[in-house]
Amino acid sequence: MYPEHSAHRPAERAVTVHQPTPITHPPTAPLARVQPGAVPSVASIVLPDGRVVTGYAISSAQPEPLAAKPPVSRAAVNVALGGVGFLAVCGGLLLLTSFIAALTAFITQLITLAAVIFGGWIAVQIFGASGHSGGNTFHIRKAVIKRNHFHG
Repeated sequence: MYPEHSAHRPAERAVTVHQPTPITHPPTAPLARVQPGAVPSVASIVLPDGRVVTGYAISSAQPEPLAAKPPVSRAAVNVALGGVGFLAVCGGLLLLTSFIAALTAFITQLITLAAVIFGGWIAVQIFGASGHSGGNTFHIRKAVIKRNHFHG
């Protein structure tokens, strides 16, 4: 069943197991940025047990300078412009209401004038001073009423 070659026989096959070797890296300290041309100072610290640790002094990170802010913020400018727009609208509305009030007063005066003229014309027609054009004339004299009887 197996060929005569000895490498293919299971009983005679040699098994070699290889275990990977982990690679350990030494821990690295974070590097501090050094300005070109500037050499950081070396500091030494004596520990309580007598050991001396020497290394570079790490200065605290300086925040980058902020961009110069304008003297007035954009929000303040927007609020001011909104206020100016609101005042302009209120002024326009005040003029509009004044115009409507004046127009109402003008129309009221026209109606009153028409009533006076028309009423005067009617009065002239009724009580006209220019003679009689016809009709009946009634003379009213003092009447005496005694015991429900009219004596005139």
